[in-house]
Formats: sequence, structure tokens, C-alpha cells
Amino acid sequence: MDAQFERLNLFFDRIKNVSFWQRIFSWRQMRSLSYEAYEEFRTLVAFADQAAKEINQLKEATTVLESDGEHFKSDKMKLENSFESLQRKLDTNEKELSSLKASDASKGETIRMSERKINDQQRELTSLREKLEQFTKDLSQVRQENAIFEKTKDDRRTQYETSAATLTVIREQIQNDRKMEQEQRARQKIERLESMKEMWAKHQEKVKNVIKMICERHTIEYVEKVPFKGSPDNSIKICDEFVVFDAKSPSSDDLKNFPSYIKTQTDSVKKYAKEENVRRDIFLVIPSNTVDAIEQFSYNMGDYNVYVVTLDVLEPLMLTLKKIEAYEFVEQLTPEERENVCRIIGKFAHMAKRRIQIDQFFAWELLDVLTKCKADLPREILEKVIEFEKSEKLNPPQERRAKQIPIAELESDTEKIRKEAQAKAVIFPLSLQKDLNKLPLYEGEEAV
Repeated sequence: MDAQFERLNLFFDRIKNVSFWQRIFSWRQMRSLSYEAYEEFRTLVAFADQAAKEINQLKEATTVLESDGEHFKSDKMKLENSFESLQRKLDTNEKELSSLKASDASKGETIRMSERKINDQQRELTSLREKLEQFTKDLSQVRQENAIFEKTKDDRRTQYETSAATLTVIREQIQNDRKMEQEQRARQKIERLESMKEMWAKHQEKVKNVIKMICERHTIEYVEKVPFKGSPDNSIKICDEFVVFDAKSPSSDDLKNFPSYIKTQTDSVKKYAKEENVRRDIFLVIPSNTVDAIEQFSYNMGDYNVYVVTLDVLEPLMLTLKKIEAYEFVEQLTPEERENVCRIIGKFAHMAKRRIQIDQFFAWELLDVLTKCKADLPREILEKVIEFEKSEKLNPPQERRAKQIPIAELESDTEKIRKEAQAKAVIFPLSLQKDLNKLPLYEGEEAV
């Protein structure tokens, strides 16, 4: 019985011992196992129904046997009565024969006839005795069979009641487990939404702190209170112009309306652009995890331009704007120089968005690999992998305040890595490298 419903037992053992990470990363196997357990559960229900049918059939057979037993008892009583009647007749005939022999010897013919009659009656009596013995044996056999059926009926009834109780317990446990699972999923979803809302609620303060930190690092003037109407979230002063950075974040977890909200905000910042000494380029800073919902990152509003950027772009963007201070007047910039400034800003924006996109891609891929490791690796190998994982430690270079990262140092490190790889014969030919650089990151995506 246990071997027949092995999947069902395994399913409940898994449910009892399932961990938090198994619920997240191994739920596909749990769901497949639940389907197999449900099939065994249906088999168990069918087995119980079949057992009930067999019990009903045995009840009907027992009723028939009991009826046959009653008939056999009735026939036995009739035979016993016939036997007693014949015995009485035999005794009477024997008395009549003795009387006839004693009274009249001349009645020999009558005596012979009586003897033949007696012999016939004796043979009939012998036959009746044999039939009585046969009926007695049949009745004993019927009683034994009836006792066996009675015992089997009790055993099957007990088995049926046990199976029914087990099915009830299993059904209740499955219902409770499903209810708990649904409640846990709802709770996790609520926690995730609350975490996202909290992060977006703190987005404005985070943007302000990052801009202030960049201003302190690169000696850019941060304006706490602007001398014109309105109160932008953040404003810096470069070359006697106020550059406005407004922090924008979604108001709910539904990002479908976020692009429309951003487009509406491009009109609302017009009040800043029309003020004197305010740069005609307004920047809207959004959270990095909402980039996928944005389709347009620059808006030409005629009198001013609006750019949608993330926190990662702020520092290179502000440094690019700061380079304008090298000129005494902005009007002295040639069209080519203006084009170069716009090109650098656009390249920074594209690189930031592309880096975010690549990081998100590799994050999902790495999570998928980790999930497959936990699900597909043998238990012994997985335990050994966990031991090695605990012993590993990753120490990226530490960043310090007021210390710039020289480009020459980065180029030198890159050259060392290239030479080391070349020494280990793992560098591809130059033609193959060019071909690899043309490959897309994944199907339907632009090349890296």
C-alpha cells in the first residue's frame, strides 16, 4: 500500500520539510510532484470505491448462502421426518410379519410379499440415510463458507473504514496546505509591493543626497533655495545658470501609467524654464528599476528640452555640464562644440541605460543557474558546492572619498589582464573577437 502511493507520501514529506528557498526556486518540482500525488490520490479514491462495491457483492452472496442454508435445514427436517415415518412403518410391518408367521403358516405368499416390501423399504431407508448424510455434509460446508465470508466481510469493512479515514485526513491536509500556500504568496506579494513603494517614496531624498555628494566631490554649487518662483527638488548652479533636477517616481506598483505621468511632468516644468538664468535643459531623475517602462528619454518642448535620466547618469552628466565653465560665456561655444557636448551627454545616457539592462539580464541568468544547481545537482555534490561557496570571499576594490579613479590605471589593469590571458592561450584571434563583438546579447536585443 505504501509503495503504491509513494508519490503521495513523498509529496507530504516535501511539504512538511520544505524551506523558504525551496518554495521560491524549486516550486516547479513541488507543483509537478503535487500533480503526481493527486493522481495517486485519485487512484486511492477509486480503490476505496472498488472495495465498497466488493463489500456489497459479498453481502449479496452471503444473503444467498444464508437462504440456501435455510433451505438445506428445511430439507433435512423433512428427511428426518420421512426417516422416522418409514422407521415406524418398518416396525409396524415387522410386528405384522411376526403376527402372521405366528398365527397362520399358510399365509407364506403374504409373508414373502411382506418381506419384499420390507426389503424395498429398507433399501429406501438406506437411500434416505445416504441423502441425509450428503445434506449434512453440504450444510456443514455451507456453514464454513458462510463463516469465511463473514470474516472477510469484517476485514473489508475495517479496511474500507481505514481507507475512508485516511482519505479524509489527506484531503483536509491538502486543503490546509493550499490555503497556507495561497496566504504566503499573497503576503510575499504585499511585502514586495510595500518594499517597492517605500523605495520609491525615498527616491526624492536619495536623489537629493546623491546630487549633494557629487557637488561636494567636484566643487559644484548646490542651491538650497532658488531665487525664482517655484521650488524644484534639486538645483545646481553652473556658469551662473541654474540647472534643475526634479525627482520623479511612480505612485503605485502599476508602471503602465508611469510614461504618461513623465510626459505630463515635461509640461509642468515649463514654469522653471521660463525663469531668468535657468538653463533650458531640465532633467527628470527616475528610479533605475523603472527604466524598462519608459519609452522616450528626451523631449523637445520648443523653448526648452526635458531629459529623463537615472541616478547612475548624474555624476558624468554634472561633470559634462561643469565643463561649460571653461568658457567665459556660453554663447562663445561653436556649433561643433555644442554638438560634442550633446553627443557626450547622449552617450553617457545610453551607456547608463545599457549597463542597467545588461546587469538585469545577467542577474536573471545567474538566478536561473543557481536555481538549476539546487534542483539538478546530486545531493552530495550540492553539499560540497555549498561548502566551497561558504569558503569563498569576493573583495572588490574599495572606493575612497576625494580620490579619483585614473583612466591610465584602468587601462594599465586592462592591459595586464589581456597579457595574462594571452600567456594562458585563451585569447581569441583578432578576427574572431570582432565577430564576437557583433553578436547580440540575446535574441531580439541590440549588440553589446
